[in-house]
Amino acid sequence: MGNAGAGTGSLRPVRRPRLPGPATLLRAVLVAALLGLAAAVLQTPSGCPSPAGSRSPGPADAPAGAAPGSAAPPSALPLPDGAVGVPIRLAEPAALAVVRPGARVDLLAVPAGGPAAEADLLAPRALVLDVVGAGTTDGSSALYLALRPEQAQRAVGLPEGSRFAIVVRG
Repeated sequence: MGNAGAGTGSLRPVRRPRLPGPATLLRAVLVAALLGLAAAVLQTPSGCPSPAGSRSPGPADAPAGAAPGSAAPPSALPLPDGAVGVPIRLAEPAALAVVRPGARVDLLAVPAGGPAAEADLLAPRALVLDVVGAGTTDGSSALYLALRPEQAQRAVGLPEGSRFAIVVRG
């Protein structure tokens, strides 16, 4: 009468794999989101200066399709000694259209919920290193400024909801 343990005649219950619970699914989604965020942070945008960016841009840095002798778009400046680079999102991104790398700006901050008349001068004559995404409307535009460490600490230490503005210097 055959094998009791062979295939069709077995009376052992069939175990189905259990589906993960809600907590396990939430953890998996959070891990995936954090990995995606880490990858986005570690990827250096093309508009940011390289860490070794001490050389000045030359003709070899012109875009591939640019005609010889044509004016290349301004490129990012290297970070001066003793300064730190800080990306600043302006309350009015349209101001980025008139700023170029090498310009000097006064960085102003309006505290969260405060009137514009109470703007504080955070950094006078800050050097503009780069303008990132000046033409975009998705909120990814920023001004990359060279600030002294104490100015940078004040700028990044402002409460959430504070707004930044610039005054362009000649």
